[in-house]
Amino acid sequence: MTDASRGSSADGDGSGDEPTVVTVDLDPTTAVDLRRLRDLSHLLDDSIRVPGTTFRIGLEPVIGLLPVVGDAVGLAISAYVFAVAARSGVPRATLGRVAFILWIDAIGGAVPLVGDLFDAYWKANLRVADLLDARLDDPASAAADWRYLRRLVAVAVVCTLVVVALLAALVRWLLGYLGAV
Repeated sequence: MTDASRGSSADGDGSGDEPTVVTVDLDPTTAVDLRRLRDLSHLLDDSIRVPGTTFRIGLEPVIGLLPVVGDAVGLAISAYVFAVAARSGVPRATLGRVAFILWIDAIGGAVPLVGDLFDAYWKANLRVADLLDARLDDPASAAADWRYLRRLVAVAVVCTLVVVALLAALVRWLLGYLGAV
């Protein structure tokens, strides 16, 4: 994704044979932010190939192994990702979808150990970078974000309830094991 690729139309010869592409012209600061976001996303989600497989992970699941500190670092990174998305000028529905992706990442990543496996699979930062690229290349596609958000709200509620139930069961088991209940 380059700033030059975000021009205003296709071939400019007026023949009408090629479809016209309507894109958003980015200011230089936003283009640099998006390039940094893409690089950071690759580092966090896709920079290390798992030996003997084609699967790739990044540093985020590794950082997440650190109790409390890993989640704090993940939260700070998510705040940066959302800030870049907000500055990029994408529609509100797209910002909602970005927030949703990051929220799912936070909820799924909160479960000890299993959350780190979830982070390795979910790759929230790459998802957000790809979404921003798609919306900035084709602003008309933002209507799909509203449909996506409506469908996934139900999934989010169910996922949240499952995580809360698992954490409550874990706390109850620990308290029972320690003889506090």
